[in-house]
Amino acid sequence: MIKKSKILGFHKSIVIAIGFMLFAIDSHAAIEGITGPVFYLSARADNLSTPDGGSILFWSYAETDKSIGQYPGPTLIVTEGDVVTVNLLNELDDVPVSIVFPGQVVTTVPSGDNPGLITEEVPPGGDPVAYTFTATHPGTYMYHSGTRMELELEMGLVGALIVRPVKGEAFAYNHADTGFNREILFLLTEMDPLIHEQVAMGNMELVDFTERFTNYWFINGRAAPDTMRSVNDELLPTQPYNCLPIMHPGDQVLLRIIGAGSDLHPFHHHGNHSKIIARNGRMLSSTPEAGPDMASYEFTIQAIPGQTVDSIFEWTGEELGWDIYGHTTDDESTLEAFEYAQDHGKPIPTVTPDVRDLVRGPFYSGSPYLGSSGPLPPGDGGFNLNNGMVFMWHSHNEREMVNRGMFPGGMMTMLIIEHPLVDINP
Repeated sequence: MIKKSKILGFHKSIVIAIGFMLFAIDSHAAIEGITGPVFYLSARADNLSTPDGGSILFWSYAETDKSIGQYPGPTLIVTEGDVVTVNLLNELDDVPVSIVFPGQVVTTVPSGDNPGLITEEVPPGGDPVAYTFTATHPGTYMYHSGTRMELELEMGLVGALIVRPVKGEAFAYNHADTGFNREILFLLTEMDPLIHEQVAMGNMELVDFTERFTNYWFINGRAAPDTMRSVNDELLPTQPYNCLPIMHPGDQVLLRIIGAGSDLHPFHHHGNHSKIIARNGRMLSSTPEAGPDMASYEFTIQAIPGQTVDSIFEWTGEELGWDIYGHTTDDESTLEAFEYAQDHGKPIPTVTPDVRDLVRGPFYSGSPYLGSSGPLPPGDGGFNLNNGMVFMWHSHNEREMVNRGMFPGGMMTMLIIEHPLVDINP
C-alpha cells in the first residue's frame, strides 16, 4: 500500500505541493537525452534553482547551439560500435576544462597543445577540442571534467553516457535476460553551496575542500520535490531532466544508477529488491554467453563515486499474502496481468480502521487495492487519479533527504505503480 508512515507524516502543505506535481507530470519509457554519434558541447556558467528558493552558480556542459547551461550535462545516447566524437568549446572565464570518458579509449584533436594531467584541455576562449572513441561495449557510463576534478565536478561538469547494444533498445546488454520495458536514469550528485558562492565571488583559489560540507543532493540535476516535475519544466530551464518512475505490475524496469558526485549515496528503492546485472558497463557474467548469471539482489544500491550500476526492478505484489486487486473469495474472474495466483481472492489480513480514524494524504485513494477508490472526505486523494500504489525512493542517508536542512527534499522521488489497464506511455 502507500507508504503512509513515510508520506502522510509530511507537513500538509508540502504533501499538497508534491501531489500537485504528480498530477501534472509526464512519464517516459525511455531516458531523455540527445543521440549521436557526433555532439557539440560548450562549458559555460549558469544558475540552477533549488526547491527552497535558492539559486546556485554552476558550470555546465551545455549543447553549443543552446543559449543556456544544463545541469547535469546532456545525456549522450549512442549505439554499440559507433565512432563517437564530442566537440568541446570553453566559454568559461579563466578556467581550462576538458572531458574524460571512463571505460572508453579516447583520442583528441588537437593533441598535445594543452595536455593537462589526464587529457587534452580546452583553454578559456581557445579552439575546441574533439574527443573521439569507439563505443565498443554497451552499458551505462558517465563523462566528466579531467581538469581540477575536485572543483569542476563540484561545479557541475558531469553527465551520463548510454551505449545501447546492437541487440536493440529494449535490452541493456546483448543478452535476452537484460530486456526491459522501461528505463530510468538516476545520476546522483551533491553540492556545497558555499564553494559555489566562493567561485561566484571570484575567490576560486580560496576554496578549501577539507571543509566541504554538502547541503544539496540531486537526482538528474534536481532536488526533491522538483525531481517529480515534468521534463523540460519551464520553471527549471537549466535542469531539464526529471526522475519519476512509473510502471505496471510485472514490468521490467532498468535502473541506470551513476555515482556522479564525490560522495557515496545508498540509494534505496522501497517495494522490492532489484537485480544488479552490471557494474561500470560490464555485465555480471561468468562467460560472454551466460548472461547476467552472477547478478545479485539488493534492497539498497551503493552508488559509489565514479561508478555505475545497471539493475532490473520488478513489482507484482507477489507473496504479500493478500489480493492487491481486491478480488473477493468467491470471485471467479480471471487473474489480472502478473497477479500472484496464490493470493487471488485473499483479504487483507487486518481490519481496516474506520474512515473517521484515518489520517489521509493526497496519494491515498481511500482503498488499499490497486486501481480502486474508497470513501474520502471532499477534496482528499485528488492527486492519485488512477489509484496507484506509491513508494518513496530515496537516499538511505536520511540527511540527504533535505534541502539545506528543510525536509522533505534532496535525493528523493516516488515510484508509482499503476493498474495494468492504465496507459502510462508518453
